[in-house]
Parts: sequence; C-alpha cells; structure tokens
Amino acid sequence: MRPTRPSAADPSDDPPPLPAARQRTITFGGPADAAPPLRSPAAFGEKRRALVSSDSDSDFGKEKAGEKSVDITEHLLSLDQVCEQYAVRVDRVRPQDSPGLTAAQAEQLLAAHGPNTLTPPKKKSALQKFLVCLLALFNLMLIVAGILMFVLLAIDFKNNKFGIYMGTILIAVAFLNAGIEWYQQHKSENTLAALLRMIPAKSHVIRDGKLDSLPSASLVVGDVVFLRMGDKVPADCYVFSATDMKVDNSSLTGESEPQERGPDNTMQNPLEATNLVFNSSLVVSGEAYAIVVRTGDHTVLGQIAGMAAAEDKGETPLNREITIFVRIITAVAVTTAIIFFAVGMKLHNDFAFAINFAIGILTAWVPEGLPSTVTMLLTIAAKRMAAENVLVKNLQGVETLGAITFLATDKTGTLTRNQMTVTNVWTNGRMYTATRAHGDMGDPIESADACGIREILHTSALCSSVRFDRTDVPVDKRQLLGDATESGLVRFAAARLAGASVDDLAARHPKVFEVPFNSANKWMLTVHRMPHARGPLTLLVKGAPERILRLCTTILDGGAAVALGDAHVARYNAVYQHMAARGHRVLAFAQLQLDGGAYPADYAFDRRSENYPRGEYTFVGLASLEDPPKHGVREAIGRCRAAGVQVMMVTGDHPLTAEAIGRKINLVIGETRETVAARTGRAPAEVGEDEYDAVVIHGEQIAAMTDADWEAVFRKPEVIFARTSPKNKLEIVARAQEIGHICAVTGDGVNDAPALKCADLGIAMNNSGSDVSKEAASMILLDDNFASIVKGIEEGRLIFANLKKSIRYTVSHSIPEVIPQILYIIVPLPPMITAIMILVIDLGYEILAALTYAWEPAESSTGLMKLAPRMPVTQRSIARLRARRARLAAEGLLDPVTGRAVRLGWARWAWRAARAPFARAWWRELLDRGEGEILVDRELLSWSYLEAGVISSISSLVVFFVVLNARGISPRQAQVMARADSNRFFRKDSAPYTYGGRTLTGEQQFYALNEARTGLMFSIYILQVFNLFICKARLRLPFGRFMFRNVRTFYGFTAGLVLLCFVTYVPPLNTVFNSSYRSVPLYWLIAVGFGTLLLAYATARMVVLRRARPMQWNPTIEGLHMHPTIWSTRHTTRSVDLRA
Repeated sequence: MRPTRPSAADPSDDPPPLPAARQRTITFGGPADAAPPLRSPAAFGEKRRALVSSDSDSDFGKEKAGEKSVDITEHLLSLDQVCEQYAVRVDRVRPQDSPGLTAAQAEQLLAAHGPNTLTPPKKKSALQKFLVCLLALFNLMLIVAGILMFVLLAIDFKNNKFGIYMGTILIAVAFLNAGIEWYQQHKSENTLAALLRMIPAKSHVIRDGKLDSLPSASLVVGDVVFLRMGDKVPADCYVFSATDMKVDNSSLTGESEPQERGPDNTMQNPLEATNLVFNSSLVVSGEAYAIVVRTGDHTVLGQIAGMAAAEDKGETPLNREITIFVRIITAVAVTTAIIFFAVGMKLHNDFAFAINFAIGILTAWVPEGLPSTVTMLLTIAAKRMAAENVLVKNLQGVETLGAITFLATDKTGTLTRNQMTVTNVWTNGRMYTATRAHGDMGDPIESADACGIREILHTSALCSSVRFDRTDVPVDKRQLLGDATESGLVRFAAARLAGASVDDLAARHPKVFEVPFNSANKWMLTVHRMPHARGPLTLLVKGAPERILRLCTTILDGGAAVALGDAHVARYNAVYQHMAARGHRVLAFAQLQLDGGAYPADYAFDRRSENYPRGEYTFVGLASLEDPPKHGVREAIGRCRAAGVQVMMVTGDHPLTAEAIGRKINLVIGETRETVAARTGRAPAEVGEDEYDAVVIHGEQIAAMTDADWEAVFRKPEVIFARTSPKNKLEIVARAQEIGHICAVTGDGVNDAPALKCADLGIAMNNSGSDVSKEAASMILLDDNFASIVKGIEEGRLIFANLKKSIRYTVSHSIPEVIPQILYIIVPLPPMITAIMILVIDLGYEILAALTYAWEPAESSTGLMKLAPRMPVTQRSIARLRARRARLAAEGLLDPVTGRAVRLGWARWAWRAARAPFARAWWRELLDRGEGEILVDRELLSWSYLEAGVISSISSLVVFFVVLNARGISPRQAQVMARADSNRFFRKDSAPYTYGGRTLTGEQQFYALNEARTGLMFSIYILQVFNLFICKARLRLPFGRFMFRNVRTFYGFTAGLVLLCFVTYVPPLNTVFNSSYRSVPLYWLIAVGFGTLLLAYATARMVVLRRARPMQWNPTIEGLHMHPTIWSTRHTTRSVDLRA
C-alpha cells in the first residue's frame, strides 16, 4: 500500500501554514472608548487617506468617484474585440506573421496621442528657484536695508556717501546667500537627472507585417510588440500569444515572485489579469506577442507617477524650525528698528540720522551670515554622504534623516538581496547547509560528487529555463536571465561545480525533451542524454514538494534507491516543515533512469500525447531557498533600533516569509501574541497587550483597522506589514505622521512613489529602483545598501548637533552689537559700532569660524546613536499635538481636507503674530518644554543672548572705554560730548573740545573714537574665539582633547584674525571700516580675561545643568544580534540527524 502523502501548500505561492501556535490572527483594539481618536478635528488627513484607501488589494482596479484607479478594461475583452477597438490585425495561430498597424496608422496615432513617454514632473525654472531663495526673510530684510541706504544717498548725497558701500554690501550679501543656496540645489538636481532613465530605448514592433526595432517612444496604441526574456515591457499591453512567459511586477505591485502571463484570463482586477503586462515590468522567462493598449501617462506606471506628483511634499523639520527662528528674529529686528527710528526722530528730528540708526539696529539683530552658514554646513555634510554612496536631492534632507523616528522599509531588494539563494539541502537522509551563516543547521557540502548532492546539482543546472547573459567571465560575475528561484538553483550549481563544468554540462548532456513549469502541474520536467547502466536517457524533474512526492515510489537513502515508506514520509514532513517554518521556498527533486528498451536514444517524446513516464520516479531530496539579507543589514537595523528609531517592514511577501527575515535582521526579536498564547497554554484573546512586543499584520486587515488599532500598533516596538499594496504603504505613512512621527520610507518600485513623496524623507534605490521612485524620493542610495541609512542617521544627527553649535555661536555676537546701538541713543554715547563694522563681524571672521563646525567630529564615537531622536513620539507628545491641532482648527488655521497648516498672507500673519502673545494657549505652548529638542530652543537663546552675549557686551564696553580714556576722553566726557548737537564732535572737522586743561582737536576725537571702536571689534572677536570652543561641548565639559580634534577650528579663527588685522592695520581701509591702525594690542588682554571668565562660567553652568537635567540615553534593547550578516565566514556548524 502506498504511504500517505503529506498535504503541503504550493511553494510557487506561499510556504505551507505553520502549526496553530504560529498562525496569524491579529486582533486589535477593544471598546470604542479605549483610546481617543487619532484624527484631529476637521477630519485631519482625509484627503491623503482618500487617496490611499480608495480600494483594497482585491479591488484596486475599481473606479470610484474622485479617486485614482486603473482604467484598463481590455483584459475583459476577447482578442477580436481588442483588435476591433484598436483597428489592428493579428494572427493568433502564427503571431509572428501578424500584419499589425500600418506605418500611416502609427504616424497618425502618434500625432494624435503623443509619444510613449512619461511627462516629467512640473518644475520651477532656474530663475524662479533663485527668486525663491532671494526672497527669503533674511535676504529680503538685507535688500530693503540696502535700498534704504540708496534712498538716503539720493536725499542727501554729501552727508551719506558712506551709503554707497553699505547699500552695495547689504544687497550683495543677499544675492550671495541666495546664489549659494540655489547653486547647491541645482547641482543636486543635475546629478539626479543623470541617473534617471524614463523608458526603455528600443522595442520589437510589427508594422506592415514586418518585425522591426523601433524607439519605444514611438509606440502607439494598437501596435503589436514582441516581448522576450530580458526585455523591459515598453507600454501596457494585451497578450494574445505567449510561450512560458513570466513577468516581474514587483516594481508595480510589490509581489516578489514572477507572474505567469498568457492569452487566457479569469481575473477581474486588471493588476491581477493574466493577459496584461505593464510598462516597466521585466520579462523574466519565455516570450509573447501583445497589443499595446496604453502608452505614456495613460499606463499604470504613468498613473502612479501622476499620483506621486499630486501628493504634496511638506516642509522638512529643519526648514520649519529655521523658518520659525527667522520669523522671530525678523519680528524682533523690525520692531526694534521701528521703535528706535521713532526715538531717533524724536530726539534729533533728523530723518537721515534716524534711518541710519534703524539700519544699524536691523543689521545688528540679523545674523547675515546664518543662511550661508547653514547652506554650507548642509552642503559639506551632503558631500560626505555622497562619499558613502548617498545622493541627497534636498540639502535639508541630510538633517531630516538624523531626525527620523519612524522608518518603513521594503524587504525585497532593500533588506534582502533580491536574489534567491539555496540555504539547505536534504538528500540521502542527511541535512546539508549551503551557506556559511551563523546558526545554520546541517553539515557543509564538502564534495559535489556526494550521493544525492550530485543529482540535485545536475537537476538544478539542467532542468531549468534560465541562462547566463555571457560565458566569457567568471560565474560569479555573470547575470542570470530568468525566474528568480531557478536562477538561485543555477547559481548554486555553478558555485558547487567548477565554472567550466557548468558551462559544459548542457553540451555533455543535451536536452531532448522538456515540459515547462506551469500553474497546473507545479513542476518542470526535462529528459537529457545522460547515459547509465539501463539506457542512454535520464528524466529530471523539480517542483512543488507535495506534487513531486506523489509521483515517486522510491527514495534515495543510504546511497541507493529504496522503496518509499511511511518512515521516509515522516522524515520528509519533518524536514519540509522545518524549512517552511523559516519562511523558505522549498523545492523537491526527483529523477528516473529511463529504460533503454522502452526509451531509446532517438525516442520521439511528445508533450500533447504525454508519451513520457508520469510516475514511479526516485525522490532525490529537498532544497530550500530564501532571499537572504544583505550584508550589514542586521547590524544596521540593530543600530537604528538602539538609536530609538522605530523600524517597520512593509512588504508584499507572505507574513511567514516576512517574519522569518525579520527575525534574522533584528527587526523582530520578541514574541507575538500567538506565540505567547502557545507558550502559556491560553487563547490569543486572553493575552494582554503588555505581554508581547511583536505583531505581523496582513494587508487585508488594514482597511478594517480603527484609530485605536493604529495607536496600538505604533506602541509596539516590532511591527511587520505583509501582503501590502501601494495604498496600504501610503496609509501606514500617513497614520504615522498623524501622531507626530518624522517618517522615512525606503522603496524601489513605481508602486512606492506615492509613499516616498508623502514621507518626510523618501529614500529610493539607484540600481534596483525605478525612475519614478527616484524622482519622488528626497534621497537615493547609489549602491542600494541599507546600511548607508544608518550612516545617514548618524551623519544627520551630527549635522544637527553641529548646526545647533554653529547657530549658538553665531547669534552670541548679536547682543554685543545691539547694546552699543541702544546706548548710543538712550544714554547717549558716541557711536561705538557702525553698520559696516557689524558686517565685517558677521560676514567676515564670524562666518569663517562658524563654517568650521561642518567638520566638527562627534564628541564620542557612540554618543549620538545612544540618544533618543530629537523629537520622540510619546503619549504626551501625541496629546500635545492633538491639542494644538484642535486649537488651530478652531481658529481656521488648519486645512480641513489635508490636515496641514493654512498658508497665511503677510498681513494676516503679521496680525496673528501681533495678537498671539496675548493668548494663554500661545504662552502655554511656548513655555511647554516638551520631550524633544529643537534647533533653536530656550537654552540656546538664553546662552547666546542673556549669558554669553551679556558677558561679551560687558567686555566690549570695558575695552571701548579703557581705550577712549587712554586717549583723554573719560566715559563721563564721552557722554557729555555725545549729548551735544548731532555730529558736533568725533569728526575730523569737529570743533576742539577742552576738558581738564586738555584740548582735543577734531582729528584727535575722530581717531580716538575709531581706535576705541577697533578695540570693541577685537573684544567681540576674542570672546567669540573662547565661545567657539565652549559651543563644541554638549555631552562633556569644555575641556579635553576632543576640543582640539577639528584642526579647521584653528584655521577659522586664524583667518578671522588676519581679516581683522587687515582692515585695521592697512590705513586706506580705515576710512571704509571706521577702524584705526593706531590700535594697540595690549588692550586686547582685557578681552582675554573676560574670555577666561566666560569659560569658567560655561563650565559651572554645565555642571549645574547636568545635575538638574541629566542626559537621557536610550534604554538597552535585549536580544539584538550585532554580529555581521555575512555568508562568507562560518561561525557554527551543527549536524542534525533526521533519520530517527
């Protein structure tokens, strides 16, 4: 009696189901009031969810009002109906003899419908982009100030000649800032344009009955195209004749397995129709003749690209924070300038004087070099990332990657190699491992001639439809054209057999007959001239294990073919379940040595009559394959999680496959609800939410998930979404953003483009990525290496820390510039600092020193990646976000459709800004410190304006008055002289001033003031040199070798000193910059003393703050495996005896 055969799932679809303990039946939520609704008032984000939830996986093609859908219906028509619709003639019996369209028809259709290309996304012109940069708030203020200087020049040319220099410099600075930013953006876009290839170059087309190779852009609807293995489908086509054709639709649907295509179809969904192939899909095996039914933007590819283009791209976190800071500084600067303009007019009744003074106040408040500093710091960081094969399209994306709290990543091609690899072989009663990975079960394959191994290698190499692209290079350098699973088997055989042997194998054992794999048989059969003792031919077969086992009566065991019994089947079941439980794809191998009497060498096999043996084979063994993780992925995900980033896998693969890969790469290390239930002997519903950390969610469940379900999902540290559609991915991103996550999304397919565009940071793959995904993304991994993302996160965190240090340093000099201006008009005192001197400080040595932070290394090698993300998502942050959105919605400042802030006009923004300080909610939000860290926070402002700024101001005033007193003018007399009529003293032509028996001529007054001004300018410089080093310290005290590791710091402040000495000790420049070559360096020692005081104060301050607010580090995640994900080094070898 034949033994009972196992019932296993078809490996060409999904692995067999696991025992009940491992089944996935996800249940979320509870009572309706278990959690507050995630959506804010006014239906936050409904527009985006309308886009992503327009249909589910099963009804993607259904048209709904106002929503994107696939408008193809030709798959439901017969061939005659399609031919009639497109006025084309074909021959279904001999498709190669099809007449196709005529050249005249094609020309007419091309003129009517346009070329078969995707319309490039709308872009601003270079001039428009430059104007956007130029009209930024800081630049706009500088331009207005420069124009006012020329207005003064027109009013009174004689007394305002100096306005020529000031006006020109202010406007030039604005244009320089804009030019730097525009150039860097333009450079990134040009680099991207070189990477994009929008459509295949040539296609095989039948026109006028002749097969010709034409540009793909010239294809029109109705064209008959010939597709073969290795071709990229040039348009959406209706297949009317095919031979063993399979296509890779992963870039469109996310399905990693090749799909069969042919003239027959029973599916309603166009994306699942077996008689349609789509633009950008790859033909991995077989050939076909098809009719073009959609071209260009009307293809599925074009519709998804249009959807991505329609999705609005929000501001980056850094851009939002810089915008807020700029607006605050602008408001303060403009308000102060207006107030003191009025004061100046009241006291002196001199319009030119008041305007000059207001401009001085304006330039003192505005850090003119900040835009250039930020742009240059980001540019330098982007160049460092480019050296790591990461192309940044948007400079601020560099910092965004460091700020992410949520990373949704593809599996195939991103986490894995997109290359099926044999992992284990079971044959002759033994388990072998084909890899060298940690913890693999089985013995290493030591000889290709071992019993069973030889048969599996030969079957893998010969019973296959794939081929090498070339044979003149080593095997590991070749590309395989064909099905991914078969390619993995051939690659396995080629590696185990010598390179010459695998090339020569087909010639030594030519194929005489073949039955291709199909969905009905689930196996592939070939007959080869492979002589043996009983005859010249050998039959080889591979396919679904349960199908192959049913065809076998013997099994290879103990080096011989023995009768297949129940004990063999039990061992087979144990091995099969072990392989499938790891998420592997499992194939079985069998063979039959054909009897020479019944099947001589010239026997004529016929597929239709099935005159070949269909049973009584010898079962050789099983082989399991998987798409292995890429090198470095395990450590990369481990470091992401250790850095506080929530990583989720979003894949189109089966949940078991996704979970198996997730457990190998640190994505999943905890238990699921089902495994806890199985371990404790309870029902899954009895397991509490706090008892498990991991969930695996099927895409079909997403549409039914409530707000409470989503909140429960995002509370879990380990989440996998499997069998997802492009709409599901976009929904996941939108939901994460609703609760405040800064989202990064990786993707390589056309189907990923909307999510890439929607995310705060879209990351596309260069080698495996589609052109549409690259266009939608903000960042491109040039080498497709996921580990580059971790380098980017670290680089992003470093650039944020350095940007903050740079801003902290840069704005510290504002108070020493503002206070002298205020004292000038309030006390009054002589004009201690002029607008041109402020520009020397801001655009001279300050910008040189601030730029050195771009090369500042991290304070410790691991410190940045142990800190939590700077804007973590917590229950408190979610509640605060909801409250703020509710308030904005009530004020009409939140778009009820998109959920985003309404853009206000200048007048409305100014009115709201003026009223805001009188609202309690505004102060509550301002004083709420929150859990996160922003670029310009209260601590930074306190240090820069109230602490370091005040100490620097005191130092500057002391130096100014000491120098002035040394020249015979005491502080009291300086005040008296300043109170005199406007411009009476401190000019070369001023009247002499007598005090204490000493008379000071006009020239003496003039040079004394300029010498004191020079001392003040050097005082600011010296205090800023101390501040330059103090601002380096965040995690440590401002002492130690790390303070001096950045050599460029010394270059920066040395260049600043050279510049100051140049404008001071070159006499002709004294006229322009109000400096004095008579300045004595001895007085600078006063500033050095104050600098030492500043350093001591900063140290004491840091000690107090560290005790009051200790540094919060990420908690350690137990169970992370940080050893390398490599296949080239064997760590452990275990032999498993499966005979018992």
